Amino acid sequence: MDDMDLLKFAFVWTKENYNAKLKYLASMAMDEDWDYTVNPQQDFPILRNYVRHLFKKLYLENKISYSDNGDFSAFNTGLVTKKHEEIFMLFEKNTKCNVDPEAPEWFFKGFFKESDMEMCVFTEPPKRANFFTNPADLIYDTSKRLVIYYEHIIWDNIARFPEDFQNSLMKTMLLKWAVDMAIKRIERNYKIAVPQYSVADDKIQLLLPICLHQPEKADLALVVSLVEESWNAVYKAFTCLTLDMAINNARLICKPDNEWLKA
Repeated sequence: MDDMDLLKFAFVWTKENYNAKLKYLASMAMDEDWDYTVNPQQDFPILRNYVRHLFKKLYLENKISYSDNGDFSAFNTGLVTKKHEEIFMLFEKNTKCNVDPEAPEWFFKGFFKESDMEMCVFTEPPKRANFFTNPADLIYDTSKRLVIYYEHIIWDNIARFPEDFQNSLMKTMLLKWAVDMAIKRIERNYKIAVPQYSVADDKIQLLLPICLHQPEKADLALVVSLVEESWNAVYKAFTCLTLDMAINNARLICKPDNEWLKA
């Protein structure tokens, strides 16, 4: 079942209960800002999306672990405590699923460290997700051609752009200038291009900062994919993301060390 979602897999109880569990997870993991910058919220939106999309990836990789007696399941959150202990999301068998075939098979039990007694039911600790096999995929190669579908990027995503850009008569020119500036920044510092994991495509893409107002302050993130053409490999850009959307995708791989995503 490739479209398995965390909410189909398990009951996560009420919103209030799950928020409390996420708050506990945030407190036990290494310090990190799990809130959006552009549209701040109160319920750890980045962490919420991280856990849900990570589950989907691990499910596709067949890395959801099950206890020998079949009463428990768990997956590796990819997060660690301040003492570098791995943290897992644990589930308990839903005994009522045999009565109601539409009911999820599991109940969410909580987040636990590897040393917690609850994790002793597993022969081996659940494995982490693997988002890439070639480290070169994480770095933007400035020697490769970049093909940008300007009309598609602008008109299919116009609501994501700042209001003054939407009203401008020079949209394509402004976006082209912003992309050129992003490439120049990458030439000076390769870390400017931030890798993201695309849940829909199950592939690594790169995010480039689109600064339309201030040179160092991004307004959007351009999504760039490496495409193997018959004669060469080129980068193609079909869409852009808000910074809130971009940080969700980038965080799946690791905590971004580039602050333009959170500026």
